[in-house]
Amino acid sequence: MDMGGMTMSPTMAMPMATTTTTAAAVTTTAINMSDMDMGGMGENAHHCKISMLWNWNTIDACFLSPTWHIKSQGMFAGSCIGVILLTIVLEVLRRAAKEYDRSLIKKHAQHVALTSSHTSNVNDANKANQVHEVNDSDRPFPNDDGQSPSNGPVFPVGYRPKLLEQAIRALLHTAQFIVAYFLMLLAMYYNGYIILCIFIGAYIGSFIFQWETLGGGKQTNAVGEVTVCCG
Repeated sequence: MDMGGMTMSPTMAMPMATTTTTAAAVTTTAINMSDMDMGGMGENAHHCKISMLWNWNTIDACFLSPTWHIKSQGMFAGSCIGVILLTIVLEVLRRAAKEYDRSLIKKHAQHVALTSSHTSNVNDANKANQVHEVNDSDRPFPNDDGQSPSNGPVFPVGYRPKLLEQAIRALLHTAQFIVAYFLMLLAMYYNGYIILCIFIGAYIGSFIFQWETLGGGKQTNAVGEVTVCCG
């Protein structure tokens, strides 16, 4: 090796070249890892925004689970429409429960009417075979509906559903309970848009499925319920 001319032997040059190559590889690897870290940070930059105070969050709002993570305006609009439809479903279930109760009462009333008519025909036939005179003072005074007290009321006071009928009524009530509970959980996020959608769905559902004839004894106990939330 000549120090004056700064010349090196091939044996000394090879370790230096190897060292330079290794340093370049380490630098490249560090750059690649930095890019990967930045990419990962970019992917995880959007976190769920959950607030227990009144808010108007849209993007990054989360509801019920991390998978319901709003990442675009279109997704949020779809969620709002879904909440409105879910509230309408609650009104559908309420109306279905009332209509089922009415069908049970109507079926029972028809059964009682047929039984009473058959009993009345048998009584009339028995009376026709008897020969006697009845004074006007001995005639029973008719009720307001034109029937004598001996015939009894045509319609009973109430009807107790059978086992299968009560199981169906309980199933309809449980379905109402589940839907109402999910709506309550959604409202607890205090998101103004979601709460407005619940109100809109309640209005539309009530307008469509609670539009019925008033009076005439057609309502059931469900009419007086303002909400079925939480049972």
